[in-house]
Amino acid sequence: MNTIIRKSMLSVAGLAFAGGVFAGPIAAHAATPAEGKPVAVAVQTAKAQGAQSHIDLNDEQTANVKAIIAATKKAGLPERAAVISIATSLQESKLENLGHLGDANDHDSLGLFQQRPTSGWGTPEQITNPEYSTTAFLKGLKQVDGWQDMALTDAAQTVQVSAYPDAYAQWEQQATDLVAQHWNS
Repeated sequence: MNTIIRKSMLSVAGLAFAGGVFAGPIAAHAATPAEGKPVAVAVQTAKAQGAQSHIDLNDEQTANVKAIIAATKKAGLPERAAVISIATSLQESKLENLGHLGDANDHDSLGLFQQRPTSGWGTPEQITNPEYSTTAFLKGLKQVDGWQDMALTDAAQTVQVSAYPDAYAQWEQQATDLVAQHWNS
């Protein structure tokens, strides 16, 4: 049995045993076309982990979703990379391209992904450019061995090194829905 299948089976079995979670296919409604347009559905073999959060997006946040998807496509990566990126940005900034927040700022964190110039992510100008910051995040993601098959929160945490490593999981369903809605638009 190959390693990926074995790990997947062990992960599902572990989740089912530890938390009573039954892994199943993504909800059928996710593939329903909006306004008659075909949509793509991100590859996801199990339900999103844990309780899910959702926020209503304004025009700026929707534009940032589209920028993340465009950067993902430009990098030649699949929809799953966009889902991980959008979920990460939902957690880090609620998809808002944040500048310096004064005393409320987490160190020198900026932009959609709350990347830090002092940690080598780029200059403040670069980090607050949605295409640049997404490309920087994706570069880190590509360096994570097996990111395509791991839990979203694990992939995001490996890149971001957050103080709240499990927080990314709560955005998986909304990120999946956003990619399904905007990937082909």
